[in-house]
Amino acid sequence: MSSVIRKVIYSAKAPKAIGPYSQAIQVNHVLHISGQLGINAETNDFVSDSVEDQAKQALTNIGYILDAAGSSFDKVIETTVLLADINDFAKVNEIYASFFKVPYPARAAYQCANLPKFGKIEIKSVAIVGDIHDE
Repeated sequence: MSSVIRKVIYSAKAPKAIGPYSQAIQVNHVLHISGQLGINAETNDFVSDSVEDQAKQALTNIGYILDAAGSSFDKVIETTVLLADINDFAKVNEIYASFFKVPYPARAAYQCANLPKFGKIEIKSVAIVGDIHDE
């Protein structure tokens, strides 16, 4: 039986986990990034009360973790967007589109009753570490 390699990924530029979980876990060539809030790692506070600013910071945090794993936004294959208010969907889409290009990752978006620290958005993602060849 072949073994599977599991590796914990951490970036000091992204906020530390606020619970018993890792920022990301890489299993072979697949990187699972925990949900990221719009928190600045230096202050450990939200960048602002704006959903747009929080979305941009959450995606920036994902970028730091992708970089720590040797991956990038063009290798993200799936995201899950959790919103405190689904009416913010269009605003978040605008920010989201500035981080991703075609082919866009698969995505789901949900409204949640409450997010950690009462954030307005949390984004979880799955990416590939290594070369990808699109067909």
